[in-house]
Formats: sequence, structure tokens, C-alpha cells
Amino acid sequence: MTNLHFGVFEVYAPQVGGTYSWAHPLCDAADYLDPERWVRMAKIMDRTGYDFLFFADGFGYPMQNGDISAACLSAAINFSGLDPSTIIPILARETEKLGFVVTATTGMDHPLPLSRRFSTLDHLTRGRIGWNVVTGASQNAVAELFGHPEMVAHDTRYEMAEEYVSLARSYWEQSWDDDALVADADSGVYIDPSRIHRTQFEGAHYRSRGYFGAPPSPQRTPVIFQAGTSPKGRALAAAHAEGVFVQATTPEHTAAAVADIRRRAADAGRDPDEIRIMAGLTAIVDETQEGAEQLWREFHGMQSDEVVAALYAGNTGIDLLKLDPDKTLAEVVAAGGVVGQMGTSNIERFLGRDGSPAPTVRQILDDLRGKGTRGFRIVGDAEHVADRVAELADQTGLDGFLFEPVFGTRDVEAFGELVLPRLRERGRLAAPAGPTLRERMRERPGARLERAGKDSAPGAAAMPA
Repeated sequence: MTNLHFGVFEVYAPQVGGTYSWAHPLCDAADYLDPERWVRMAKIMDRTGYDFLFFADGFGYPMQNGDISAACLSAAINFSGLDPSTIIPILARETEKLGFVVTATTGMDHPLPLSRRFSTLDHLTRGRIGWNVVTGASQNAVAELFGHPEMVAHDTRYEMAEEYVSLARSYWEQSWDDDALVADADSGVYIDPSRIHRTQFEGAHYRSRGYFGAPPSPQRTPVIFQAGTSPKGRALAAAHAEGVFVQATTPEHTAAAVADIRRRAADAGRDPDEIRIMAGLTAIVDETQEGAEQLWREFHGMQSDEVVAALYAGNTGIDLLKLDPDKTLAEVVAAGGVVGQMGTSNIERFLGRDGSPAPTVRQILDDLRGKGTRGFRIVGDAEHVADRVAELADQTGLDGFLFEPVFGTRDVEAFGELVLPRLRERGRLAAPAGPTLRERMRERPGARLERAGKDSAPGAAAMPA
């Protein structure tokens, strides 16, 4: 029986999940500019036993008709937002055990500044930091913002990401020996020059020659998470990721994705059971089943075709409202419709598979209403939600879930206070094996990756000597 891990999926922005709920009276997400709102949430999570607070992030936004979507502005769909890495030190000072995972996009800059930033965060949190590796979202908007003539092709982005992560890991794992920082006042030696090592990295996309200036942190390398579900994304996860977020569709499809990632990891010479695979979970919990269902009706009633289409356009570049509602997405693709290099998994899932017919555009809009980027949905009292969570984990082989609040801190507290204790009583939650995020997720002591040799860490084959 698998121990389960739980994070909370958030953004440093008005709301999560690509759905509209910030204006509901129970929701405090519109207060995201106030750091005290995040302190309250982090303290609740620390007290109730969540493993980590996860921040999604990106520079893009939904575009329709060649410009920012009007619906994304009025409903706050993936716009506006701040840099989540900046609030982590505040939250770390206010908590004791809670981990923090921050999304940072490869390809936006050179790996050097990112590597130093995560070393800094790992020091400041005393080893409670993770990096969620993504290759980007809303790539059409990102290309415009950064002045690129065109979007970088999907597969090229993953080739760049492979080099990016490998170079970052070489800084963290290969640059300093553990005893390089001497700080001996009597001898006047601060760093032993024989115990730091020059980086020599020559890749197709990134190059680096010189010395990495950040001393080793408690974990050295942050716990690496990865969220891509395309074949290229799964390959990157199999090589590098310690935690993987998969798209939650049906239990059967999710189970197949879990099995595929574990198989790829085994083929890469890794222990597949060491990878923690998680999916999104929207759970509306209340003291009674009736109360939870009423909250769901209120949330669902706030959604609209415009909200759905704005998010889908941001993820894929496809404006569903401009398509014939009676045609399928497969027909649009076959007719040469613009699919681009964005959100391939969110396109492929609606093309029809395993003998099932492809849904029409109208059916896609209806299916995504209230879903956005959210995963599995459970509505009910605490006992029902705990039962269903355990059942989903057993059906899929998942190691845990990213909880996606609808009504902000209210939902985080309800799940933490009502559901997590029931799962703990059933023996489904592991006690932390150490103070760092890596130990917590691995369920065994050892804050750092094994360093018996430079080839010991996943992805090490691409590292410089």
C-alpha cells in the first residue's frame, strides 16, 4: 500500500487552475499581493502535514485574435502575476517542515543565474526547495514578449531543456567538494583552491567555462520535478526528475502514463520506484455531502465558454470559439488548421484514441467547463473524499496528488483539517524521514543525491567532467 504525498498547486496570481473563482465570497485568492495571505496558507499546510507548496509560473498569457484575451483579463485567467521565488524566504521563516517547489522555465536565460538562485533558496530554506522544470507555456505570447521572431519548436525546447538541466546539475554537483569552504581565520584561507572545479560544458545550445560561485547547499541539487506529459517530456522526466506531475484524465489513462514513466526510468538505469509521480486533484470538501455539492454548483455556475476558450488558447494556440462547434479537432488538424508547437498533450487528448470517437468542439468546451488545467475532481464530505483519494491512488499507481484549491486558503484548510487526518489514520501518509524536501519525498534519510561518482546522478552522462 503506497504512502501518499500531497502538495498544493498555487500561483503567485489571483487564482489557480485556469478557472474563474476569485470573485466568490469564500475565496481569498484576490489577496495574492498581500504576503500575509501566503503566510496564513503556509502555516496551515505546515501544521496539517502537506509535503510542499508548489508554485506554477510563466511569462505568457492567453492570446486570441493575435492579442491578449479579453476573457483572461476580466476573469484573471493566467494573468496577472508575480515572481514566486521571491516570497519563498518569507514563508520558509514562518514554517518548520513544509517544502517549496518553484517553477522555472528552461530556455529563458542561461542556466547559471537559475542555478545560483536555487542554491540561494536551498540555503535560505535549509534544504526545503524543489525546482519544477518546464519548457514554457503560452509560447506565442512568450515569443512576442522576448522579441523572438517565432516560437521555438516543441522538440527543440526539450533538447534545450536536457542541456539546461544537465549544465545546472553540473554546477550543483561537480563545482565544489564538500570541504572546499574552509573559512580558517588562523591560516587566512577561506576556500581551498584544490577543492573547487572548473566547469567545461560545450553543448549545442549552452556553453560554460569557469567557476560556479555558490557554495554547496543542504541538498546541493534542488529536488527536481517535471510536468511535461508529451513523449519528449516523459523522456526528460525519466532522465532527471525525482517528482513527476502527470495529467489526470481517466484512471486508466493516468495508470498508463505512470507505468510508461517508470519503464522509461528503468531503461535509463534508475530505480523507477524512487520517482514520486503525482497528478492534480480538485477536492471540494465540506462537513456534509450536501454542503460540498452546493459549493461545487456555485463554482461551476461561474464558468463560461469564454473562460474555457481563453485558457485553451493560452495552452495550445487554438481558439475554440473560432472553430465550427460541430466539427472535431481532428477534422481541424486534418484540414491544415493551425496547431503549432504548443500544448501537444492538450491537443492529442481530444483527437480520439483507442477506438473512441473524437469529440466535437462543442463537446470539448462542455468537457473543459470548470476543469481548466485541473486534474481529478472529488466533491463530498471528508470520509467520501478520503475514500476516493485512496481508491484513485490504488487504481493509477500514483504516489500522491497536487491539491488544486477552488476557494483559496479555505479549501487548503478544509482538506488539511478534514481529509489528511483520515488518510493518516489509515496509514497512507509517511512521516518525514528528515528535515529536507528530498528526504521527505524519498521517505528515507539522505538530503543529497548519491555522489559515488560523477555518473551516479540521473542525467550525469551529459555532465562535463
